[in-house]
Amino acid sequence: MNCIVVGGAGFIGSNLTDSLIDKGYSVSIIDNLSTGKEENLNPNANFYDLDMSDSLNSSKITQIMQNADAVFLLAAKARVQPSIKDPMSYEKNNTIGVLNILKCAVDAKVKRVVYSASSSAYGDCQNFPTKETEPVNPMSPYGAQKYYGEVLCRTFSQVYDIETVSLRYFNVYGERQNLDGAYALVMGIFAHQRLSNEPMSIRGDGEQRRDFTYVGDVVNANILASISANVGNGEVINIGNGDNRSVNQIADLIGGARINVAPVVEPFQTLADNSLAKILLGWEPTQKIEDWMPDYKKSIGL
Repeated sequence: MNCIVVGGAGFIGSNLTDSLIDKGYSVSIIDNLSTGKEENLNPNANFYDLDMSDSLNSSKITQIMQNADAVFLLAAKARVQPSIKDPMSYEKNNTIGVLNILKCAVDAKVKRVVYSASSSAYGDCQNFPTKETEPVNPMSPYGAQKYYGEVLCRTFSQVYDIETVSLRYFNVYGERQNLDGAYALVMGIFAHQRLSNEPMSIRGDGEQRRDFTYVGDVVNANILASISANVGNGEVINIGNGDNRSVNQIADLIGGARINVAPVVEPFQTLADNSLAKILLGWEPTQKIEDWMPDYKKSIGL
């Protein structure tokens, strides 16, 4: 199978690239390394340093994608709070970039695009576990942009007859996750603070809960979505562990001093209903964060 991973130098994209190559697939990576890391690049993949949101790159991207079996669209400026501070740069990357990739995929006669969506589209839900039929109500530019990506994928399936499927991720963690900077997940931030001999900073009272999903399970969901005969018409599918933990519980797992700081605008809870992923993709999560954390702490020196 010939695969294109857009964002293949990033946290999830690099893990996906490694898995695809291990399975014997041919892989090309498109990434501008703005948030991805050169050390994440698999040497057995073809790498193209291109910005997906720049229309001047469209012809090059189309050529790279010629007759690919699957394009995995993972590239994005991520996280809620940074998008609130800098909505314009997020808009260019997370909407114009997605539109450009979809148009290039159509022109290159790609069979299927698997889009990395986000549970941020739900906003502050009232019903848990949350089904894909729950109304969307994003609380940030990032959440709105990722939802619009789903709309574009569904529209392109209807208008241009290209297969698409959108996977709504719930708080992905795992190997190569960022420890600092704007794109770090809460456990990455905590790990960085502990390694710097600083207390873990907990927003508000720390009782807000998140559905944490292992990156290896997200990778498996992408691969299944690229080959399943049950999808391809713009479906939206939750990819979440189906349980959740409070921020305080994550701090307990890492261990160490902590301080409480001012809260930010964010949903109080996320919790995925992943039954549709089981039905359409044959996917189930395999990892619990409590089982993963001890080896992770050893690997980073905690």
